[in-house]
Amino acid sequence: MATGTLQPSLLPPEQRGGLLGAGALALLAHALLIAALALGLNWRIRTPDSVVSAELWSALPQVAAPAPVEPPPQPAPRPAPPAPTPRPVERRAEPAPPAPDAQIAIEKAERQRRQHALEEEQKRAALKLAERKKAELLKAEHEQAEKDKAEKLKQAQHEKDLARQKEAKAEEERLAKLREANLKRILGQANAQGAPTATGHAARDAAPSQAYAGRIKARIKPNIVLTADVEGNPTTEVEVRCAVDGTIIGRRVVKPSGNTLWDDTVLRAIDRTEVLPRDVDGRVPSTMTLVFPRRE
Repeated sequence: MATGTLQPSLLPPEQRGGLLGAGALALLAHALLIAALALGLNWRIRTPDSVVSAELWSALPQVAAPAPVEPPPQPAPRPAPPAPTPRPVERRAEPAPPAPDAQIAIEKAERQRRQHALEEEQKRAALKLAERKKAELLKAEHEQAEKDKAEKLKQAQHEKDLARQKEAKAEEERLAKLREANLKRILGQANAQGAPTATGHAARDAAPSQAYAGRIKARIKPNIVLTADVEGNPTTEVEVRCAVDGTIIGRRVVKPSGNTLWDDTVLRAIDRTEVLPRDVDGRVPSTMTLVFPRRE
């Protein structure tokens, strides 16, 4: 841009030091503005290595000011490391003091627990007492059973003693009767009526009278019942044993007839008779032999 030469009358009056001061202030304001912009954008945009310069033109004559000294570029601030996340500290919450209602419930539960424990203790004591009484009852029953057993043994022994005494008494009575019978026999021998040549010990002969055999046959004969006809005249001899009162206690064939039918018929007739008559002296011979012919 070309500038012409101005006439001195048209120029403003010179002010000593005024222009220089105004230019210096303008430059200082621009420098401060640039520095503020550089500081504001320095952390985002790297400062280029080339230097940018600006040229200002003014219509007024200006005196160049000395070039401003730019401060050296500051390094970009390093990002601060992230602060460690603090671990949450677990804090146990202290139990709050129980409310009045909770305290009452706790005291009630404690009283119930003590009451339950007391009841359990009373139950155990009652159970022990019942077991002790049961044991005492069983012991008493056992002792009573032993006592009853001993009493029964004593009673049985007493009964045995009584039985032995009865047996001894019966034996004594039997011996007394035997002595009495021997005495009578001796007295009978003293009044014996047998023949002078008799050798027995009885007061009289034991043989039956002559008519006694006929009386016996007359008693037995009606009881002879034949179931079939018997030929001929078979004869059977039978031994008969009697008790003192004449009751027949035994019979046997001592000499068979040869006809079994006749022998059996005679034995059945004797059994039907059962009792034989007494002899004239009132006695019945203990043993006698009877002869039974089919026809007489």
